[in-house]
Amino acid sequence: MEQILSIVVRNQPGVLMRVAGMFSRRGFNIDSLAVGTTQNPEFSRMTVTMEADEPTIIQVTKQLAKLVEVERVKVLPPKSSATRSMILVKVKAGNKRPELLQLAEVFRAHAVDVTGESLIFVATGDEGKLRAFVDVMRPYGVTEMVQTGLVALERGDTSLAVEKSRFEWPPLDDDHAAI
Repeated sequence: MEQILSIVVRNQPGVLMRVAGMFSRRGFNIDSLAVGTTQNPEFSRMTVTMEADEPTIIQVTKQLAKLVEVERVKVLPPKSSATRSMILVKVKAGNKRPELLQLAEVFRAHAVDVTGESLIFVATGDEGKLRAFVDVMRPYGVTEMVQTGLVALERGDTSLAVEKSRFEWPPLDDDHAAI
């Protein structure tokens, strides 16, 4: 069953490698990974999706919690979480440009580049919507596409925010600030 992990980590070099390395060493496969800073620039949030049963996901969360840079880990309930991915799709336009623009509107996709003989569309949504969008565009000639990993937040008033690290860390100066 697909599991969504929300992981708050220190925003510093090497953290992504350490987290991904933990998955790799234990033989766990990451299906999707998205990382970005949080409202507090000291921390980043990783959203990881993986296929796992309950004992496996419990083991993964315990292993992640052992990493010093990991502040919090939570398995998000899929039914009560807001989730989105983004896709960019480049399509051959030719004389079908108006038709493609109209089709994109159905999926609330937007043209972000209209040059030469191609269009680049951006669409956001769940996997099903993005897959359907690509399926509709394929007959016109998809020349390139790229998709982000899933990002997710639990619905409601609960939050995974971290104000202060559970450890003492030396302050970062501007020349060595984490990205």
